[in-house]
Amino acid sequence: MKRVVFITAPKVFRDEEYFKPKEILEKAGVEVITASIKIGKLTGRFGYKTISTVLISDINPSDFDAIIYVGGYGASVFFENKCTLQLANEFFNQNKPLASICIAGVILANSGVLKGRKATVYIDGKEALIRSGADYTGNSLEVDGNIITANGPDAAEEFGKAIVKALQ
Repeated sequence: MKRVVFITAPKVFRDEEYFKPKEILEKAGVEVITASIKIGKLTGRFGYKTISTVLISDINPSDFDAIIYVGGYGASVFFENKCTLQLANEFFNQNKPLASICIAGVILANSGVLKGRKATVYIDGKEALIRSGADYTGNSLEVDGNIITANGPDAAEEFGKAIVKALQ
């Protein structure tokens, strides 16, 4: 069974960017683990609640087949988080699927993994992607090698399907 880890903000994550891809992955037989900077209840922008069972600092990339960064305003807590940025690099270096949706694309940009890669992000993160050397496309979904990026909640279903495909 494939295992993925969702990096989710403790509050104000974008509900549909979490639960839609999670639902698609679980229906495909993928085990989804939720991690954050705290253990326990996490609350989305629209009140959706989930549970973080792992601290980001305790994630071992060898235990997972992919990492997914969930968007929403709350994701900004990860933009400069050393553990979060290091994880992006570790998954990238192991050629494992590395995915972000909405503003969480800034995490990938800040980690340096988007240099020379096609990527998309919520419009507020466009400049961060460009500064990082990414080829910002503005498309709803981009897949460039093992990197999957989506620009927001309207792309959540397509994003989830792209992650399933990358895991096959």
